[in-house]
Amino acid sequence: MRKSNYDKSPSTAVDGALWKGWESVLDKLKEACNVPEKLARKVVVIECYHGVYPEELAEHLATLQPSLMIHSDQCFKGVKDIEKMTYPYLTDDRLFGRRAPFYYADFLDADKVKECREKITASTGLILIYGHAAAEIVRKADVLVYVDMARWEIQQRFRRGEIDGLGVKNREEAPSYHYKRGYFIDWNVCDALKKELLPEVDYWLDTHIAGMPKMITGETMRAGLEKTAHKPFRVVPFFDPAPWGGQWMKEVCDLDKEQENFGWCFDCVPEENSLYLKVEGELFEMASNNLVFYQTRNLLGGPVESRFGQDFPIRFDFLDTMGGGNLSLQVHPTTQYIHDTFGIWYTQDESYYLLDAGEDATVYLGLKTGVDPEEMIAALNEAQVSGEPFNTEKYVNKWPAKKHDHYLIPNGTIHCSGSNAMVLEISATPSLFTFKLWDWGRLGLDGKPRPINIKHGSHVIQWERQTDFVRDQLVNHFEPRAEGEGWVEERTGLHENEFIETRRHWFTGMVPHNTGGGVNVLNVIEGDELIVESPTNAFEPFIVHYAETFIVPAIVGDYTIRPYGISEGKPCGTIKAYVRVKG
Repeated sequence: MRKSNYDKSPSTAVDGALWKGWESVLDKLKEACNVPEKLARKVVVIECYHGVYPEELAEHLATLQPSLMIHSDQCFKGVKDIEKMTYPYLTDDRLFGRRAPFYYADFLDADKVKECREKITASTGLILIYGHAAAEIVRKADVLVYVDMARWEIQQRFRRGEIDGLGVKNREEAPSYHYKRGYFIDWNVCDALKKELLPEVDYWLDTHIAGMPKMITGETMRAGLEKTAHKPFRVVPFFDPAPWGGQWMKEVCDLDKEQENFGWCFDCVPEENSLYLKVEGELFEMASNNLVFYQTRNLLGGPVESRFGQDFPIRFDFLDTMGGGNLSLQVHPTTQYIHDTFGIWYTQDESYYLLDAGEDATVYLGLKTGVDPEEMIAALNEAQVSGEPFNTEKYVNKWPAKKHDHYLIPNGTIHCSGSNAMVLEISATPSLFTFKLWDWGRLGLDGKPRPINIKHGSHVIQWERQTDFVRDQLVNHFEPRAEGEGWVEERTGLHENEFIETRRHWFTGMVPHNTGGGVNVLNVIEGDELIVESPTNAFEPFIVHYAETFIVPAIVGDYTIRPYGISEGKPCGTIKAYVRVKG
C-alpha cells in the first residue's frame, strides 16, 4: 500500500467574512436585524432545509428578543393530513416509492398562513419567522437567512433518530423509511424553494456541526459557487461501512483503522455530497447541489442541461470488497420501468472499473447461456423462503477480474462485484434503484435481512444478455482513440445503450483535454499526484492525488493534465466520463 495523500477536505477559497459560533453569528444578526426608528418593523425570515435542528435555532434566535417570533410549523397542515397526502407516493414498500409533485404550498394550511400573515402585519418591531417554508409564508423579507444541510448529514441524523420529515412526526422510523420520504418527497420540496432563494439570500448559515454554526453572506456564497463553477473542483467525499465492506480504503484514503470496514465512498454524487468553501481559513459546508442549481449552464453545459435540467447526471463512487465479501446479486431497472413505476426519468446505467484487485477477484455479470427465466426466478424465490443458498454460478457468469479491467453494466443486466475487488463505479445518478435478487444469506449492519426485490427484478432482467453477449459487448472493450507525445487515449465504454462515455488516458507527459461543451468527471487511476492546468491561465493550477475524483465544469473548455511532484516522469492514468451527445 502507498502512503495516503488522499484529500478528504477539498475546498474552494473565496474572499469574504465568516462568523463562527453562536455568539459571533448572533452579534452579526443583531446588527442586520436592527429596526431603524423610521421603520415600524423589520421582518426577518430564516428558511431551513430538511434536517436542521429547530430546537437549536429557537434557543439562540430567542436571544435576538423579537417582538414576534413564529415557528413555521404552526402553519402546516395536521400530521394526519400530511401522512394521507404523502402515502400514495411512499407506499408500504421498505425502499421504493414514487416521485411526488409537491411544493411547500401543498403542506401549508391556507387559513393558518393567512392568520400568520395578519399577525405580522399587525406587529411592530423585530418580527422573526423561522423553519421549513418560512420563506413561502413570508415571500418578501427585510432580511433572508438560509440554513442549509447536506443530505449525508441528514442521513446521519436519521440514523440517530434526531429529526422528522416535513410536517410529520416520524423520527422513530427506520432510516430506510426516512431516506425514502426524503428522496421521493421532502428533498424535492426543499430544493424547489431553495432554487428560488439562492439568488436573493442575505446570509447563508451552516449548522452541520451542532453548537458550532458558521455564517457567510449570500454574496460570499454566490461568489464561491461562481468561482467553483469555473475551475476543476472536488466535492467532499464521505465513507460508509457495508455488510460486504473491505479494507482498501482505510489505507489509501487514510480512514479510521478501528472501524470494522468501509464499503462505500461517495466522492462524486452532488445530490448527496457536501461542498466546502474556505472563507477566512475556515471550512464552510453546504450542499453541493447548490452549485448545480445556481451555476447549471456553466457546470453542466448547454446540451447536458437541455437533457437533464438541474440534475447532475454522472456518479462516481467506490465499492471496496478487498478483504470483504460479495455485493448483493442485483439488477437496475430499465428506463421505461423506472419511469412508469417510480416517476424517474432515467435509470442507473453503470460500469465497474477495477482500481485494484486481489488474485481471486471476480465480477458476476450477465446470465449463463441457455438460462431458463422461470427456473431461475423460482430458484431465487425458493432461496428467499427456505434460507438455502441460491446456486449463483449455475445461472450467472463469474468473470475473473484484474486491476484496470472495465465491465459495462447497461440497465437490465444482472451483476455484482465479488470479494477482493476495489471498484470505481461509474454510473448515472439515480442512487436508490437497485433491485437485490440474492444477498448470500447474510444480514445487514442493523442485524436484519436487507430488502430483496425479486418481483421488481423479474420485470427488468434482460434475459438475452448471456455469456457470448457479455463477452462480446460488456467486458474490456478498449479501443485506441488518440495519442501524442507522452500520452495515449483509449475508449473504454460505455455500452451503446448507456448515455455516458468513458475515456482512459495513460501518460508520462502533458495530456490535452477539452470538456466538449459538457461536464467532465475524472478519477486518478494511477499516479500519486497530478496537476490540472489551463492553457490560458483561466483558473489556478489544481492538484489531485491517487484515487481522487474531480469535476471539470463545461465552461472550462481546454485543460491539461500532467504528472506532478513525486509522480513527474512516472506512468500515470486517469479515466474520464462525460455525457455522450450525438452531433
